[in-house]
Amino acid sequence: MKKPTTLEGRVIVIKDQNGKPIDDIDTDMIFHNKHLHITELNEMGQYTFGNLQGWESFPEKAKSGDILIVGKNFGAGSSRQQAVDCFRSLSIQMIVGESFGAIYKRNAINSGIPLMIAPEIMIDDLKTGDNIKINLITGEIFNVSNNRSLKSAIPLSKVQLDIYQAGTLFDYGRKKE
Repeated sequence: MKKPTTLEGRVIVIKDQNGKPIDDIDTDMIFHNKHLHITELNEMGQYTFGNLQGWESFPEKAKSGDILIVGKNFGAGSSRQQAVDCFRSLSIQMIVGESFGAIYKRNAINSGIPLMIAPEIMIDDLKTGDNIKINLITGEIFNVSNNRSLKSAIPLSKVQLDIYQAGTLFDYGRKKE
């Protein structure tokens, strides 16, 4: 069964205490290295953003199907897979950001998490709790809560969409056999 190519969900916008986007969130802020011994996916979510000031309670607030809106260079730093898998553990359905760390982006794509780059996401026009729709093929973003179209994101590439549809890179590879 094909996964939907238009996703709808509640937004969580990652901002600082002054309401500004937090840029350069590295993988250690997403999933602290003191938890790297955890290998079970269902246990990882509870540690998400445990090292990001002001967001330590994120796991209690996140709901299945949420969409994260992040700033620039999200996932910079090491190649730790747990920084992707913690969001899978919480059933975050996608992440939209101005830009992503290269290794983080590849790890997320390979894990089947849709990442969309939206260089001009208009992060100030979104607030946590808004409901948005995102078309993965066209990149169109629509804020259902205030009935406004936002600047479009860069659509998923064909390979990225194929991996998402398959589930993970491994699942995609098995389908190709």
